[in-house]
Amino acid sequence: MSTLSFRRLYVLATAVVTVVGCSRDGPILVGLAGPFSQDRATSMLQAAELAVREINGRGGIHGRPLQLVVFDDSANADVTLRVARELYDNSDVIAVVGHLTSSSTLTAAPVYGSGTNPIVQISPSASSPLITDAGPYTFRVCPSDLVHGSRLAEWARAQLGAERAAILYQNDDYGRGVRATFASSFLELGGSIVSEDPYVDEIPSFGPFLQRVRQRGGADVLLVAGTRASGSRIAATLDTVGISIRIIAGDGLVGIGQTTMADGVVISTAYLPDRPGNRNGDFVRAYRAAYRNELPDYRGAGTYDILYLLAQALETVGPDRGRIRDYLARVGRDIEPFEGVTGPIAFDVNGDVPEKDVVIGVISDGRLITAVGQ
Repeated sequence: MSTLSFRRLYVLATAVVTVVGCSRDGPILVGLAGPFSQDRATSMLQAAELAVREINGRGGIHGRPLQLVVFDDSANADVTLRVARELYDNSDVIAVVGHLTSSSTLTAAPVYGSGTNPIVQISPSASSPLITDAGPYTFRVCPSDLVHGSRLAEWARAQLGAERAAILYQNDDYGRGVRATFASSFLELGGSIVSEDPYVDEIPSFGPFLQRVRQRGGADVLLVAGTRASGSRIAATLDTVGISIRIIAGDGLVGIGQTTMADGVVISTAYLPDRPGNRNGDFVRAYRAAYRNELPDYRGAGTYDILYLLAQALETVGPDRGRIRDYLARVGRDIEPFEGVTGPIAFDVNGDVPEKDVVIGVISDGRLITAVGQ
């Protein structure tokens, strides 16, 4: 059995054991859903486990421990639907932390918001603008693609002096969202777009796209609106094609610093471990101590905040799905914003956090750090 398969089975088996072991006087169950068989979800899972250990170490919720019900949604629509139905049908699960991707969050939203006993889902990282209209039981603690695209355009023009931009974007909700807002903002700021090309995971080579950019006179920046895997391939292809261009990217490329050709890549993200504040400092130290000196990413930091926010809600209104949803809807309105490691969390009527900005980071010596100039 492969390591990947074993990990998926382990996560699912853990969820089953957790569900069976629940009682009204026992643990309070919280769903956790994401593509945990994929590296991009590692920080989400580890931060969730860390938060639960800390909360339980302080006495839990009025003496009752929190317990995670973990499901791997594989970032696949069919699997996501099965996971969402199982979490919805388990009446002991009081909320769902997830999903990680926008597509899974949107797929699951009609399930969680249906029937006579709807359940809230809170995503740490689903950034599609479509999430805004996903329904009253869908929340997120991260900015949308509208923020990422516009901030990258502003940074490219003001800080990098870029006049010409090329765009490569994954042909999905995420890629299209970042591309559209970047292109619109970059043009409004006086820049020009040399090329805009969609791609899919199975594309054999990015060489033809980059050769076309060179033939059109080159560009100052290349926006990559996709994943770490595709970003690594694009960065590696630049030298092969013989084109010099600065890569800028949305948060899908977080983690690309582990590749040797990534230094200098600019990335917008909802969170960086070097952000100021004692609360974040404590979180980063605890995370590194627990997980082999690794650093959390924005998915992990958002998940950590969500679990502490849920703990606050549970302390106040108890383990009731409807009351938890209503409590969250008031955070930032008639309840003070929640101060998390990612900054203040204040929801609007759509479950968005409109005051949340992104951080511009740059990869230096393999680490993504806050860029100078903010």
